[in-house]
Amino acid sequence: MANYNINTICVQGGYEPKNGEPRVVPIVQSTTFKYETSEQMGNLFDLKESGYFYSRLSNPTNDAVANKICQLEGGVAGILTSSGQAANFYAIFNIAAAGDHVIASSAIYGGTYNLIAKTMKNMGIDATFVDPDISVEDLETKFRPNTKAVFGETLANPSLKILDIEKFAKEAHKHGVPLIVDNTFPTPIFCRPFEWGADIVTHSTTKYMNGFANSVGGVVVDSGNFDWTKYSEKFPGLTTPDETYHGTVYTESFGKAAYIVKMTTNLMRDLGSIPSPQNSFYLGVGLETLHLRMERHYENALALAKHLEKHPKVSWVSFSGLEKDSQHELAKKYLPKGSCGVISFGVVGGREAAVKFMDSLKLAAIVTHVADARTCVLHPASTTHRQMNDEELLAAGVSPDLIRMSVGIEDVQDIIADVDQALEK
Repeated sequence: MANYNINTICVQGGYEPKNGEPRVVPIVQSTTFKYETSEQMGNLFDLKESGYFYSRLSNPTNDAVANKICQLEGGVAGILTSSGQAANFYAIFNIAAAGDHVIASSAIYGGTYNLIAKTMKNMGIDATFVDPDISVEDLETKFRPNTKAVFGETLANPSLKILDIEKFAKEAHKHGVPLIVDNTFPTPIFCRPFEWGADIVTHSTTKYMNGFANSVGGVVVDSGNFDWTKYSEKFPGLTTPDETYHGTVYTESFGKAAYIVKMTTNLMRDLGSIPSPQNSFYLGVGLETLHLRMERHYENALALAKHLEKHPKVSWVSFSGLEKDSQHELAKKYLPKGSCGVISFGVVGGREAAVKFMDSLKLAAIVTHVADARTCVLHPASTTHRQMNDEELLAAGVSPDLIRMSVGIEDVQDIIADVDQALEK
């Protein structure tokens, strides 16, 4: 599907049925796969042949959907995970171990911040968090000899800060490490980080990619552009023999697919965060309308943002589509066709007024979710980011009065009317 436009890949990418095969990706709801001889099975375990033998490592339904996302992002290989959190953990843990160090943007989803700052720290992986606006000179000073990766979000959740991908990619590559970018909010419809120098892309597919809040999932996609062998001493897991697979050297045996093959054969084998084929099927169905939904999400969000900008009971609005927004210039570079449907804003009166506003909404629902077809709203400081202290909240761009509204694909006049009546309560 490489020669087709992205809209066509949404609809038909990842799966090409042969004569007499199902037109729609089938749900292969089987844990295991049958072979005629022990030798065939042995060759699969030795990585001498490709094929399916146990769904914890790979499954035809999961692979078809992963292939579609890989094509959408312009990568060489990808793997689905059971959640976005698992995707981000695997992306880093595939190349970092106890004693290593990573650099991460401070403006990221609260759960990911906690994963890197607390859980991975308990595993012996140290992290330095930096403001996405950090100067090149200051960023230079954050690298250490044991730094293994740089991590950020294209569009931060919920502060909506845009990552200057080129800046972070250049510095990462200067120090011989890859840039990992979570591209959940813009999706490849609005931004393809590989085109700006990112090496690995992750998504919480639970959000826009699925689009209908019916299945949790994640994905890791590798661009194939980072030269692991050039920095062999930094990434021995990829460039030296793996004794758990008879001395296989992933970069030698699998070339540009080495990173994803190692993730499959090591992390999925040992940690098992594989999605069910049923959930992958739902994701695949959602992807078929991704290009249509993202345009409507953005169109509705921009209309609401412009309305809120003039509302006397709204103290501030954050949305990169607004010309006065602090992120507007970066948006013109990285997100020229749109960003997503998420808006952040504050209600006059602070935290109490924010809670009253949310409780008064009728169409929009208060849910611990974001980025599906239905309009929903959340107060991050008391929910998704409540594990952070005030200093950490500030660093993540989350003020106590911040309301995150995920604008859906309903009629925009109904959305605006619902917001207006709630603000008047």
